[in-house]
Amino acid sequence: MEAVWSYLQTAGHFLTGHLILWNMLFAIIIIFFERKDPKSVWAWLLLLYFIPFLGFLFYLLAGTDMHKRKMFRMKEVEDRLNEVVRGQEYQLKNSSPEETDEEIDRYRDLIMYNLESSGSVLTNDNDITIYTDGNAKFDALIEDMRQAKEFIHMEYYIIKNDVLFQRILEVLKEKAAEGVEVRILFDSMGCRSVKGKFWKQLNSWGIETAEFFPALLGRLQLRVNYRNHRKIVVIDNQVGYVGGFNVGKEYIGLDEKFGYWRDTHLRIQGSAIFDLQLRFILDWNYAAKQNLFTNGRYLEHVRHGSGEGCKVQIISSGPDNTLQQIRDNYLRLIHKAKHRISIQTPYFIPDESVISALMIAIRSGVEVRIMIPCMPDHPFVYWATYSYIGDMVMAGAKCYTYDNGFLHSKGLVVDEEVFCYGTANMDIRSFSLNFEVNAVVYDARKAREMTEIFEQDLQHCTQITREAYASRSLKIRFKEQMCRLLSPVL
Repeated sequence: MEAVWSYLQTAGHFLTGHLILWNMLFAIIIIFFERKDPKSVWAWLLLLYFIPFLGFLFYLLAGTDMHKRKMFRMKEVEDRLNEVVRGQEYQLKNSSPEETDEEIDRYRDLIMYNLESSGSVLTNDNDITIYTDGNAKFDALIEDMRQAKEFIHMEYYIIKNDVLFQRILEVLKEKAAEGVEVRILFDSMGCRSVKGKFWKQLNSWGIETAEFFPALLGRLQLRVNYRNHRKIVVIDNQVGYVGGFNVGKEYIGLDEKFGYWRDTHLRIQGSAIFDLQLRFILDWNYAAKQNLFTNGRYLEHVRHGSGEGCKVQIISSGPDNTLQQIRDNYLRLIHKAKHRISIQTPYFIPDESVISALMIAIRSGVEVRIMIPCMPDHPFVYWATYSYIGDMVMAGAKCYTYDNGFLHSKGLVVDEEVFCYGTANMDIRSFSLNFEVNAVVYDARKAREMTEIFEQDLQHCTQITREAYASRSLKIRFKEQMCRLLSPVL
């Protein structure tokens, strides 16, 4: 035992005695072996300087690149999808403005970008219901689940074994007993509070489960980044859900810390369900190592919406892709705005391209409105958010804190013509580090409805004026500055 202790002491002395050398080695690895944004590199070097050695361990957990490797394959449906994509591209390139409606014509370039970059097909027959209250959303979801005849596919970042999921579970058990296929895909980090035996219990009831990036040895999370932040439900290809609500009692307002939970979720009936289902299957195949593409019925008999339905593209992004698809959509929409941009996000830590786009819009006479929560759920992220909001306020944007509980809604509306809402926050993590999914809706009626919802929320907001921001305390200024320095790695 003494020999072991002596060996550990010797190793400890060696490590501390060569700390500068180790730090230099780690810095070389960060700078030369990872192609990162310079701001992100400096943030990691700063962390390494202040917390030697431990800073590099944190880098291994949170900062290593995935090398943009393609994780999700869909070779079984590529020919079918490419045929539709090429057809839409040809139609967009060769049709005159007189041959297309105004919504398509104005956003033709964005539609083309989504087709070219990720094969996001434009569908034009979707009926959309917007939910902003968790109780209403989950009541509708549970009722739709009760109607399931073939399958229920669920994908959530967070699922908690509490009163809300118990309500859902009752229905899932009933449907599984009836022979309906039930699959639940969950993120290991988001569901870290749920023990493995709970998921095994679900399996025993006929409910299939799959874990995205599972922890090592049951609890040890080696990937703080690269989480599956998507929230998707598809039922019998008849109805689909996408948006910001996870599954937990706080999302229906039963957590005293947050109070009322204000979020946004879309219920879709129409051809856009195909893309939600495709996204779920790709994620499931990777996590479960089970190829659902071999059964063609999961992508068939998709319910069509009404002839007067909304035009929708489902877009996904993640660190396995060289493009930041959702960020690029936000950018293009901001640049195309002529009158007004309304943004809701719990975390506002944009990269330089988004900051520049918003600044240009403001100086071009576009009204920019940004709404964030009045309270933090992650303090470091919140104070970094407040710092960037201060820049927007000083530039002339109208910025607000939502005071009626916690704001978790994620998206933006442009000119009451188009909106992009889903799972992605307006921050670097959602743009490049997490797997996200959003819906771009090209429909003036629904865009006006989303704008009206934003303006109803304003009744529960406090505006952050230039005077109020300039008069913040020294303590808040310090928090902002420190968190902003770390914002590229938050």
